[in-house]
Amino acid sequence: MKKSNNMKALNFFKENMGIIIALLVLAIFLTVFPATSSSFPTTKNVFNVLRQISTNMLLACGMTMVIILGGIDLSVGSVIALSGVFAAGCVSRYGMNIPSAMLIGVLIGLIIGAFNGFVISRTTIPPFIVTLATMNIARGLSGVYTGGSPVRVVSKEWQWIGAGYIGIFPVPVIIMIIIFIISVLIMNRTKIGRYIYAVGGNTLAAKFSGISVSKVKFMVYTYSGLMAGLAGVILASRMYSGQPTAGDGAEMDAIAAVVVGGTSMSGGYGKLGGTLVGALIIGILSNGLNLMNVNSFWQTVVKGIVILLAVFIDYIRNLKKSK
Repeated sequence: MKKSNNMKALNFFKENMGIIIALLVLAIFLTVFPATSSSFPTTKNVFNVLRQISTNMLLACGMTMVIILGGIDLSVGSVIALSGVFAAGCVSRYGMNIPSAMLIGVLIGLIIGAFNGFVISRTTIPPFIVTLATMNIARGLSGVYTGGSPVRVVSKEWQWIGAGYIGIFPVPVIIMIIIFIISVLIMNRTKIGRYIYAVGGNTLAAKFSGISVSKVKFMVYTYSGLMAGLAGVILASRMYSGQPTAGDGAEMDAIAAVVVGGTSMSGGYGKLGGTLVGALIIGILSNGLNLMNVNSFWQTVVKGIVILLAVFIDYIRNLKKSK
């Protein structure tokens, strides 16, 4: 068993050598670069980076499954906003207790994910179109519910899940680790995980082998929505309010983490371990650019270049496989 685990770890490092080296080079550069050397390699900043990537990693866990399946989920950023404002509204407007309000926020994400999964699995409408529609619906509903203004919650209990600590560890980081482990177990230790790879690799062959393709699609998109709902509640807690603009562009960060982590956009191939490395690269890159006081618009340009490079590498890899 120990030998098997060692082999898996070795294979992971071999398969992800490029992005692991990129992560180390980026971290070393920010450690020695004069503008960031005093602030980047500190315990406080390390936990700050981990806290910042926690919500993106939750989205990326669901997005990895979706992309391995051969799909895409553009709705997750808007679901963050909708889940956050409704959870906050349940507390500030209706006097609901905080655990129940947060549960409602998470359930909203699950319901939207289930709706995406139902439509995608039961029709031939492309996932891009379905999730683009729900992205706009969820974002619009967030604005309608709030009137465009934040829904504030002034309570230490509310702030704990997004800004609290257990010992020295931020609560969102602990949640991220738990969700990551659960997601890895789903992909590597369950039938549904094997089915996701099978459907993403060859949908027709998976169908002929007895796999319920529609069921797999439904479950994957539901899980992605659930992760977005949880991320929305955590972000609303961290910001002390539900914001109708929260999660704007979050779907792009999640896709970036997944693609940089080596998951193929054509489906059938990818690892959550690579997604974690990808999320760390995106998070450290953003943190480093902030410490350098780089304009936010230029930060978006840099992220776009990183995504383009990752997709190009994926293209080259697929080209070599086809020869």
